[in-house]
Amino acid sequence: MPNTPHLLASVDLGSNSFRLIVGRVEEMPAGAQIYQVDALREPVRLAAGLSTDKMLDRASQVRAWDALKRFGERLRDFHPDHVRAVATNTLRVAKNAPEFLVEAQSALGFPIEVIAGREEARLIYAGAAHSVPAISGKRLVVDIGGGSTEFIIGQHYTPLVMESLYIGCVSHSRAFFPAGNVDEYTMRQAELAAKREIQIISREYKQAGWDQAIGSSGTARALAELVEANGFNDAGITHGISRGGLERLKRALIKAENVNRLKLVALKPDRVPVLAGGLSIMLAVFEELGIDYVDTTDGALRLGVLYDLLGRTQHEDMRAVTVEGFMRRYGVDRAQAERIGELAVGFYDQLGEADRERLEEGRVFLGWAAALHEIGLSISHSAYHKHSAYIASNADMPGFSRTDQARVAALVLGHAGKLGKLSQTREVEWPLLFCLRLAALLCRRRTDAGLPGIRVARSNSGYEVRLPNEWVAGNPLTDYSLTQEAAEWEKVGIHYRVIYTDD
Repeated sequence: MPNTPHLLASVDLGSNSFRLIVGRVEEMPAGAQIYQVDALREPVRLAAGLSTDKMLDRASQVRAWDALKRFGERLRDFHPDHVRAVATNTLRVAKNAPEFLVEAQSALGFPIEVIAGREEARLIYAGAAHSVPAISGKRLVVDIGGGSTEFIIGQHYTPLVMESLYIGCVSHSRAFFPAGNVDEYTMRQAELAAKREIQIISREYKQAGWDQAIGSSGTARALAELVEANGFNDAGITHGISRGGLERLKRALIKAENVNRLKLVALKPDRVPVLAGGLSIMLAVFEELGIDYVDTTDGALRLGVLYDLLGRTQHEDMRAVTVEGFMRRYGVDRAQAERIGELAVGFYDQLGEADRERLEEGRVFLGWAAALHEIGLSISHSAYHKHSAYIASNADMPGFSRTDQARVAALVLGHAGKLGKLSQTREVEWPLLFCLRLAALLCRRRTDAGLPGIRVARSNSGYEVRLPNEWVAGNPLTDYSLTQEAAEWEKVGIHYRVIYTDD
């Protein structure tokens, strides 16, 4: 595999910690494997800076920016295609996340994707599945993060059931143990609150069943280290977390009365503020799902991001798989989608995008938008483009970040109808939309009837379309539609000129 990059890097902007890992790609007979060669961790506790009105305070933002600057130095020589940075629950809910991300991306030197809860779950499972020995049956992976907890049942490397719940060690610690005080009553209330959330999914998960339970990432590893090092686990269990081990840890915490007074082997200072919240959630997981023991792994989201990134570099992009699945699910007219996609990409090539990476990315997104632009027909022909955009914005789309989904949805929404609805949309990319709309207009007959040579170009204030006069004379509907299209673009302040030529 000559094009496999030697090094890949992933950045995980978690609600409790920011993490960076660098992995070396090694080609094996059974496929590529990634070996970690470097790692950085910063206990930013971003969720602790989230106010009741969902605004990140200045102090937490500064901590985050400073950490990302240090990560950025480590990644300075990396090609953009070999780095992927993802953000999770806190930046999903923070109202000022867009403003924060502008400075964050500048500090890191790479784009940052805010991913949805189920996409986070998919990546967590990929990381966990690649870091533990294979089994023939199904496994349950539970990842307690700072602001959310992901539950995944999968088999081999394939996730089967995925959910993300809004309970996390930082948010739970703030809600129930704000000053670090712990007593029997408060701990039980914290457990019950977590159980109420887990009850929403417990029946489905118990019905699906699993043969092995794994706790992944920070909270699970920290709890495992505590119960192992202090001899809290049940007799005969030397690794992982037993139900009895959690109960003994809880008793020690209640006896101390405050997490800051807890004296235990392997208790790391940065884990103290979130220990009680994480423990109460794990106790609820054990009780509600009927678990007696979980193994643990440190391989989770960040490792899953690396393997997903590896797939993209090998042209096995999960997003392409997702688009293909949506086309089948919604009965898309494949010939029409390919017809529009090829024509739109051809127009985009003519516009002369100088940046090669931006050109390739634009071509890919145009293809996805063309593939998905009619999925809303499964709901209604009337305003189908709005239904298509709603699905693209809100559906669970494995591999897609929220930014990716917003970009595709804006193109899908704008491919037909009035442009005014997009004038305030941040994600709209006018050159791509110009190409997609023109392609959809010219393919209205839904046939492979030959089109003449059509040339497009950018002008100083917009776009130009050049068509043979003779062909236009024989296609009055297209002529009329292009006149309307030009007027629509003028309404949003973008010049659109249709030129009829004699050649």
